[in-house]
Amino acid sequence: MTDRSLVCIADDASAHQPLFEELRRAGWQPYVVPTFGAAGRLLMTHRFRVGLLLPCEGAQPASWDLFLRHHAGIEWTGVFSPLALQTPGWRSLILDHLFDHHTLPADPQRLLLTLGHARGRAALRPQPGHPGPADAPGADTGIVGMSPPILALLQQIKRMALTSAPVLISGESGSGKELAALALQRASARAQQPFITVHCGAIPAALMPSELFGHVRGAFPGAERDKTGMLEAAHHGTLFLDEVGSLPTEVQVSLLRFLQNRVIVRQGSTRAVPLDVRVIAATPVDLEPALAAGTFRPDLYYRLKVLGLAVPALRDRRGDIELLAQHFFEQVVQENGSRLKGFSHHALGVMTAHDWPGNVRELMNRVRCAAVMAEGRYITAADLGLGESGNRPPAGEALGAARIAAERTAISTSLDLSRKNVSQAARRLGVSRMTLYRLMAKHGISPG
Repeated sequence: MTDRSLVCIADDASAHQPLFEELRRAGWQPYVVPTFGAAGRLLMTHRFRVGLLLPCEGAQPASWDLFLRHHAGIEWTGVFSPLALQTPGWRSLILDHLFDHHTLPADPQRLLLTLGHARGRAALRPQPGHPGPADAPGADTGIVGMSPPILALLQQIKRMALTSAPVLISGESGSGKELAALALQRASARAQQPFITVHCGAIPAALMPSELFGHVRGAFPGAERDKTGMLEAAHHGTLFLDEVGSLPTEVQVSLLRFLQNRVIVRQGSTRAVPLDVRVIAATPVDLEPALAAGTFRPDLYYRLKVLGLAVPALRDRRGDIELLAQHFFEQVVQENGSRLKGFSHHALGVMTAHDWPGNVRELMNRVRCAAVMAEGRYITAADLGLGESGNRPPAGEALGAARIAAERTAISTSLDLSRKNVSQAARRLGVSRMTLYRLMAKHGISPG
């Protein structure tokens, strides 16, 4: 990327084509995307110093606010209608997140001067060689969330990525255990190496030894050629064992031997093959009953759980529900196109109140289904299958109090994790230092 690359988020790009042409003639290289989802994917693979926002009439400032919190490392300039500038939500967004703003119709020459100044300001910041976690919590992991449990999870992942010790990830089905394992791989020195997933519960017990360790020709009837096992395929990388409690007992013995000696022997062979593989295992259930019943070996359990990582259930991170819903909605819009504008206020309240027994996977599936089946301009609670029969949204006052409490908890947790360093806490939360000071004053929180 050049230092004149410019990410442009425009709901209606066709309306701004003359402006984009002016930018190109002036030496800028605009990358124009229509949605937050598309912008997020672009920012995962490209580094931009400067960004331009061109929201259309009817856009919701709250949605833009969530996105900008995640990408505070870019100097953003916005172009708004005069009516939008009379709206408190847009005013707050400009003051909290933007380098500068202009009013429609934009004067290209004045805008070019602003972008040049933004580029100069961005040049004062240290620029890593590639996009990474400096831009936002979880930005390079695929994990979406700003709640205290997710911020704590990301910190644990960051620390665990420094070693190659085995990790046992626990968490309910659908909570994102495989995503956490992948985040560990991406944050580690093995990031460019293989990441091999084994769904232990989906492979028949008789086939598991061959699938995991491989075999040589003639090892058993039907073995017509040598087969490389998944452990060998993960050499120098990571092997992820999902639902590890489903491993057959005889395979548990072989896996334990590998963890102890770091070598495998293919079925039908006598040759030991040394491997460099990090093993990450996951379980949706507590393995203690399996240990007591003798169906899971205690020595293997403790070999796998050198490090333990717990992924929170969605009901324990309610502050992320709206952000996740918007994330999945943007994915659907990007993939299929849609006339939908987003979620109704009632739908957001119902989603926040729902217990989500299927966790993030359930939320994703409900949003994707609703985005296809909704008949109005906004997704409703009924579209999500969370109508009157589901959990009712909390009363307005109760919901407001819950949001205030969640905000206060997020600030306090970030300050604790940053050892009271306000600048670091602001980066964790994805807000400016001055915004954090304002929020601390609002909640009566002292940095000490």
